[in-house]
Amino acid sequence: MDQHHNPTTSSRRKFMQQIASGLAGFPLLSESLPALPVLAQENFRASVAQTAPPTSIIGHYGPWAASLLEDPPALSFRQPTWKKVDSWRGKALAKLKEYLAVPDTGGVPKVTVHRQYEYDGLSVEELSWQLPYGRPTEAILLKPAGNRSRLPAILGLHDHGGNKYFGKRKITRTASQLHPLIPQHQEDYYSGLAWANEIAKRGYVVLVHDTFTFGSRRVLYQDVSGINYGPLNVENLADNPENPEYIKAYNEWAGLHEHVMSKSLFCAGTTWPGVFLAEDQRALDVLSAREEVDPDRIGCAGLSGGGLRTAYLGGVDPRIKCAVCVGFMSTWKDFLLYKSYTHTWMTYIPIIPQYLDFPEIFGLRAPLATMTLNNNEDGLFTLPEMKRADAILQEIFDKAGAGEKYSGKFYPGIHKFDADMQSDAFAWFDQWL
Repeated sequence: MDQHHNPTTSSRRKFMQQIASGLAGFPLLSESLPALPVLAQENFRASVAQTAPPTSIIGHYGPWAASLLEDPPALSFRQPTWKKVDSWRGKALAKLKEYLAVPDTGGVPKVTVHRQYEYDGLSVEELSWQLPYGRPTEAILLKPAGNRSRLPAILGLHDHGGNKYFGKRKITRTASQLHPLIPQHQEDYYSGLAWANEIAKRGYVVLVHDTFTFGSRRVLYQDVSGINYGPLNVENLADNPENPEYIKAYNEWAGLHEHVMSKSLFCAGTTWPGVFLAEDQRALDVLSAREEVDPDRIGCAGLSGGGLRTAYLGGVDPRIKCAVCVGFMSTWKDFLLYKSYTHTWMTYIPIIPQYLDFPEIFGLRAPLATMTLNNNEDGLFTLPEMKRADAILQEIFDKAGAGEKYSGKFYPGIHKFDADMQSDAFAWFDQWL
C-alpha cells in the first residue's frame, strides 16, 4: 500500500521496490515460509514446544497470536448459522460500528464554492466545508463541461503514498502546471494519469476531498507541542511550504507522528478508521446533495489508503452502490503474521478481528456491486492472503445470491492503480451505475 512511513534515505518508489524484492528492512517471510495453521488454544503449548521457529514478524509469538483468530470469526457470514444476508449484516454492522467508535462530525456540512472554471473538457469547482474540528476540508469537484442532466457520481478517495502534505491533488489535475512532486506521484502509481479526471470525462460527477491528516486537513508541525523528533527545519523552510524540500521533510515528520495520532485517538475513545469513515461520509453527503448527481448512482474508489477507506465506507454506507477497492485487500492474519510493518496505524480497529475478517468488512455491502483490484507482486501483502481475501468475498456474495455482483482481479506488477486497472474499474462503474 502506500501506507508505511518513508525511510529517510529512499524515495517512496524506491522503498516500494525494495519491499517487492524483500529488501526493505525485513525479509518477505511469506515468500519462503508456508502459511501458519490456526492452532487450537488447548493444543498451542504442546505445538510451540516442538516447533516454535521465528516464523513471523513477531517471532516466537506468531503461532500463539494466530491461534487467537477463529476462522471463520464469530460474526462471519461464512458461519453456517447465518442464512439471510440482511439479518447477518444488521448484527455484524452493529458490532463493527461499536468498535469503529465513529466520532460525531455534525450533519451535512455547509459548502463554500471558492472558484469555478473549465479545464480539459471538465467543469471544475474548488470547494471547502468546516467540520466541528480542524481546519476546513478542501475539495475538488469535476464534471463534464456543459452537462445539464443528472449523472452518476464517484467519491474519489486519495491514497496515502507516504505523502501527507498532499491529498486531493494526488489524483486530480486542474491546470497544465502542477506542483513538481505531483507528476512523479501520478507516474509511479497511476500510469501518469489523474484518474479522477479520467472517469469524470466518461460522464461522472467526481468529488475528491482531503481527509483527516492529509492536505488541508494535515497536522501542522508548528501546532504540535511536546514532541521534538524529526528533521523538519521550520526556520529555513516553513516560510515556503510548497518548497519540495520542505514537503519531503514534512512527510518524514508526519510519518513519524502517525503512532502519536493513533494512540491519542484511542485515548479519546475513537479510532483512525472511524475518523476516516466520518469524514468520508460527510463528503458523501456533499456529493449526494448536488443537483446534478443522481443519489441512487454513487460509487467510490481509491488506491491503497484510498482502498482502505473504500473498504470501510463501502462496507458501512449503503449509499455507495458500486465500490472498487484497489491495492488494499488482504486478511487480518496477513497483517498479524507478515505485513503490519508495511502499513500505518490507520488500518486497525481493536477487537473487531474476533468478529469479522478484514475482507468481511467490505463484504458487508453484499449484494451491492463490489470489486477488488490487486497486484501479484504487491509487497505490502502476501499473495496467498490476498487470494484468500478474494475467495472470502466471493463466498459471501455467492451465499448472498449475488455472485455476479463481485469481481476480484489480479494484475502483474507492484503496488499501483495503472491504466489497465483503471480501465477495468471504470467499466465496472459503467456496468452498475
